[in-house]
Amino acid sequence: MKDRLFFEDFEPGQVFDLGTKTVSKEEIIAFAAEFDPQPFHLDEKAGKASMLGGLAASGWHTASMTMALLAQNLLNNSTCQGSPGIKELGWKGPVFPDDVLSARAHVKETRELRSKPDLGLVSLKVEVRNQAGKTVMVQENPILFKKRVTS
Repeated sequence: MKDRLFFEDFEPGQVFDLGTKTVSKEEIIAFAAEFDPQPFHLDEKAGKASMLGGLAASGWHTASMTMALLAQNLLNNSTCQGSPGIKELGWKGPVFPDDVLSARAHVKETRELRSKPDLGLVSLKVEVRNQAGKTVMVQENPILFKKRVTS
C-alpha cells in the first residue's frame, strides 16, 4: 500500500491482510499483570487447571495486538479519523505462548454521512486466526475515513 486510502477506496467484499504477530509468554504475563491480573493469564499452573488448558493471553491483550496490526497495516496509511465504537467483539478461542496470530479485515459496507459530508463510514470485520487456522477473535466496527471528494 503506497497511497493513502480514502473513503472512496473501500468497497464491500474487499479484504486487507493485516499481517502476523507471534505471542510470547513474557508479554502475556506482562499485559495480564498490568491490565487483567487473573491467575490463568499470569501463571502456567493456574492456566493448566483452568478451562483454557494453559497459560493464555487475556482477550483484551488479543484485542490490543489486533489493534496494533490494524493500525500498522491499514489505518496508518489511510485517512482514518477514528471510530464511534465496536459493534462486535468476540473471543472464540484461547491464545497461548508461541501462537502466531494472523489478521484480515473484511469490508462489510460503506456509507456516506449526511451529517459530515467530508467523511464516510466503513464497517470492517476483522478476523484473527492462530497458526492452525482456528479463529481466536472477531471484531466488527465502523471506522470514519476522510473523503477524497466532498459532495
